[in-house]
Amino acid sequence: MCQDCGCGLPGEKPVGISTHPHTHDHDHPHHDPHDHGHSHGESGDPHEHAEDHEHRRTLEVRRSILDKNDRLAERNRGFFRARGLLVLNVLSSPGSGKTTLLRETIRRLGSRLKTGVIVGDLATDNDARRLGEAGATAVQITTGTVCHLEAEMVARALKQLDLTGVGLLVIENVGNLVCPASYDLGEDLRVVLLSVTEGEDKPLKYPPIFQSAGVAVVTKMDLAQACDYDRDTAIANLRRVAANAPVFEISAKTGQGMDAWCDFLVRQHQALKTRDPLGL
Repeated sequence: MCQDCGCGLPGEKPVGISTHPHTHDHDHPHHDPHDHGHSHGESGDPHEHAEDHEHRRTLEVRRSILDKNDRLAERNRGFFRARGLLVLNVLSSPGSGKTTLLRETIRRLGSRLKTGVIVGDLATDNDARRLGEAGATAVQITTGTVCHLEAEMVARALKQLDLTGVGLLVIENVGNLVCPASYDLGEDLRVVLLSVTEGEDKPLKYPPIFQSAGVAVVTKMDLAQACDYDRDTAIANLRRVAANAPVFEISAKTGQGMDAWCDFLVRQHQALKTRDPLGL
């Protein structure tokens, strides 16, 4: 269950995982099957108001959900580092151009940095198929009613992903600028997208997810003039909430900024291999 909005309640459609184009079994991080993330509160004062008791239990459950996720994220992170993987968690609102950006990134990186992808969507495996056709090994997580990916979902998907020769693992999160901000997946870099069609004030409206960004990418730059995009205001707003995140301005359609973006990823992978800090 999401600790922000309550999605994915018990009894609703379970998470499903499908592979594109191949399915393989590999070593993967394990989680404790007996750790269900439940929290059991102590008995309260029998004269305590029901409303106060319910509020206290809600806080306990939320803390338990995130504690469990953080433990599993650390296991994922150890697995990724052991395999020399640079891992991106890519987040944005729906329609910001995540899949198109990733498709062109995969194509341009080619043999320089082989890419694997885990895709999260509420329904369909369309994005995983598109990225598989671009040359990546791709696994789709169909979340059903859950509005974000969690570390346990990623760990399960890794069982189905062929990581032979892969240096870059991209996790394309569910399109949502609220709930995914709370969930560490074990990534090295959190990449948050802002398209020119969304408005320059989007970072100010959704500060938590932009504050957590390791990298910010402005997409659909080819539409900037048509959308009357105010670049100075948008960059200033990004700097206000994500002061230390490098910003890439990209059009996956025309290729603007793609070379700089791909070169950045190659450098980060090289830094990871030499165990140097990821200098941003």
